[in-house]
Amino acid sequence: MSSKASSGKTPANVAATATQEKAADLSSVTLIGLNGASGAYKALVRMPGGRIKQVTAGTRLTAGKIVAIDENGLILEKNGRTRRVEMPGS
Repeated sequence: MSSKASSGKTPANVAATATQEKAADLSSVTLIGLNGASGAYKALVRMPGGRIKQVTAGTRLTAGKIVAIDENGLILEKNGRTRRVEMPGS
């Protein structure tokens, strides 16, 4: 453990990564994070209105049904079409 006191300032490289302009399309479902073990992943998503929701495979959203979640993101299906949603900036 460091004995050095924190200055309370965010390091420039952290601030730059955390504040990328237009990294996420806020008008659609945005993947915020993944957790769990392979085959049992859960995802945190930001809905277009700003609400945060934890989802699993099978969850139905207005944007579609989540048919799968893996270490790279999730797959949404709506009207027979699928699309992958990955973390912003990846």
